[in-house]
Amino acid sequence: MNDRHARDTERIAVIGAGSWGTALARHLALQGLQVDLWVYEAEVAEQIAGRRENKTYLPGIPLPEGIRPSTDLSAVVREHDLVLLVVPSHVMRQVVSGMKDSLRPGVVLVSAAKGIENQTLMTMSQVIEEVLPDDLAFHRACLSGPTFAREVGRGLPTVMTVASPDRQASQRLQRLFSSTTMRVYASQDLMGVELGGALKNVFAIAAGISDGLELGTNARAALITRGLAEMSRLGVRMGANPLTFMGLAGLGDLVLTCTGDLSRNRTVGLKLGRGMKLADILAEMKMVAEGVKTTRSAFDLTRRENVDMPVTEQVYQVLYEDKDPRLGLIDLMTRDLKDEIDPSLGI
Repeated sequence: MNDRHARDTERIAVIGAGSWGTALARHLALQGLQVDLWVYEAEVAEQIAGRRENKTYLPGIPLPEGIRPSTDLSAVVREHDLVLLVVPSHVMRQVVSGMKDSLRPGVVLVSAAKGIENQTLMTMSQVIEEVLPDDLAFHRACLSGPTFAREVGRGLPTVMTVASPDRQASQRLQRLFSSTTMRVYASQDLMGVELGGALKNVFAIAAGISDGLELGTNARAALITRGLAEMSRLGVRMGANPLTFMGLAGLGDLVLTCTGDLSRNRTVGLKLGRGMKLADILAEMKMVAEGVKTTRSAFDLTRRENVDMPVTEQVYQVLYEDKDPRLGLIDLMTRDLKDEIDPSLGI
């Protein structure tokens, strides 16, 4: 089967019509694919169907007719070969549970969510695997990398990684998503790609706090670098390939989220650094900043895996113990002096 015919026969469901889900649905529809889009809010479904625009989450971006919105989850996923999950990480378990009886055997489930479940400390693919029955024979994958939804929605050049333990599945998805505006690399390191996408949000909050305190670009660069060391250290302990964190889902996404003005997690950090309280920041946000919840999971993982992650610990204390960010800076700067490379892990 040639690639063009393979594209034409794909049945694609996108679950979640936030900014990222809408941008990905638009990208796929512009490749000539029919995309069924599950929308949680009825008013958003009406906007997309009537105005061909998601004014709530991706305003100003026209949506092609190839996107069919629906609030019926079961109907959207039924008989589809590929289901792209783009919902906040804290509702992933609930959403997958709600659609499991409607999935066809052999379906490819792709997570584009970037988070770690608080209660179980599972990545999104682990949550999906736990919820779905063994006899479904589904394929797991995730899509990650340095991406702002608005830029993807505008058709600006974007490069990402798709990971699956099944090499054929990752290569199939690579061909499906790639276009003149999107280049996709394939990987088999599902754990590494998922951890990179989740943990970078923690360090984006740290970078935002630093910028909010006006600590300068030296400090921001240091936080990015030490953040990369921390995610690599934890990833290796959990079985990931350390080289994954030098790629798009690690360093690429980390740099983007720590420096870009469209980063919701960096925005949370900026406001914390300027003296706002977390509850007030979250109350005025329309979209989810995944790093707030992921920080709790990451902190718990440092304890479970016995991994030293001082930046993560300080972000946790600022978010959940109301620690003054300036004291967090002092604690980071006055820790015991160490070698830069951890000799036990080579990181």
